[in-house]
Amino acid sequence: MTNKTHSDIQKLSEDVQQASSPFSQLRSAIHEVIVGQDELLHRMFIGLLANGHLLIEGVPGLAKTLAVSSLAKGINTSFQRLQFTPDLLPADLTGTLMYRQDKGEFVVNKGPIFSSIILADEINRAPAKVQSALLEAMQERQVTIGTETFALPDPFLVLATMNPIEQEGTYPLPEAQVDRFMLKVVVDYPNKSEELEILQRMAKTTQATAVDCVMQSDSIAHARTLVDQIYVDDKIAEYIVELIQTSRTPEIVSEELAEFVEYGASPRATLALTLCAKANAFLDGRGYVVPQDVKDLAHDVLRHRIATTYEAEAEGKTSDDIVTSILDFVPVP
Repeated sequence: MTNKTHSDIQKLSEDVQQASSPFSQLRSAIHEVIVGQDELLHRMFIGLLANGHLLIEGVPGLAKTLAVSSLAKGINTSFQRLQFTPDLLPADLTGTLMYRQDKGEFVVNKGPIFSSIILADEINRAPAKVQSALLEAMQERQVTIGTETFALPDPFLVLATMNPIEQEGTYPLPEAQVDRFMLKVVVDYPNKSEELEILQRMAKTTQATAVDCVMQSDSIAHARTLVDQIYVDDKIAEYIVELIQTSRTPEIVSEELAEFVEYGASPRATLALTLCAKANAFLDGRGYVVPQDVKDLAHDVLRHRIATTYEAEAEGKTSDDIVTSILDFVPVP
C-alpha cells in the first residue's frame, strides 16, 4: 500500500468528513419513508461507494423494494424494478433490434437495464440465459445488442433480491454469478419497537413514498475518488489476505471446520473486502481503515463465497458460522 504521512491522512480525513456528510443526510431522508433497516441502507451506500452489486436475501414485506427506490430518488438517478419470472427473455432485460418500416432499417430499442439503479426482484426465478445477460451488464458494465455495444450509465448498481423460504420454481444462481456480487446482505425482521413504529406510521391506505433528493450522481463520483485514496496499513492488508487464505485452508483452524468447507473465497473477495472496508471508513468520516471496518463487513463479503459441504448442512452449520470461526482464529493487527 502507498505510504502516507500522518498529515496526509489527517488532510484526507477532513476531506472525507466533508464528502461523507451528504450520506448522513441521505440516510435521514430515506428514514422519512422507511423505519429501521439501517444495516441494509449502510450496505447499499457501501455498494454505491465501492462500485459493487448487492444480493439481498430476506422474506417478503421487509421494504427491500422501497429501500432501493428511495435510494434512487435520494441521489436523483434513474431506477428500474425488474420482476424476474421463468418466462423472462434476455431481450426483455437488455433491449432488442426493431425494424422501422418507415426508415427501412433496424433501430436499437434499449431495455430497462439502461438505468443507474436496477432492482432485480427474485433473481433466482429467471432462467440461466437471463442471468447470464445480467452477468455481462454487471461485470462489463456494457450491453451488446445486435452488433453494437453500449456502455451502461455511471453509477450502475444492481440490487438483486432472493426469497429464502420459497424454492419451488427457482433456478439456483451459478457460483460464478454469485461471486460477482460484492456483498450478500441478509435482511431480518424488525424488532418490536421498530414494528410498532411501522404500525403507527404505515397503517394507512396511502403511504408517503416521496424522498427528498439530497445528492447528485456527480458527488458519488467525487466520493469514489476519495474512497480510492483511503489509507490501508500493510498490517491490515495482511490481515485481509490472511482471512481469505484461511477460508481456503480451514484445516489450520480445526479438522472439524475443514469438513464443513467445500471451497473458500476467491481473490475477488480480497478486493471486495478491502474496498468495502475503505467505503466503511469513508462513511465513518475517516481517511484510514481500522481492523473493525474489515470485521464489520467480513460476513457480507464472504457468506456467499464460502461453499459448505453436506456435513455442514447435517450439523446445521452455515457459511456465517464458518466466517465467525475464521474471524475468531485470525489474530487482529
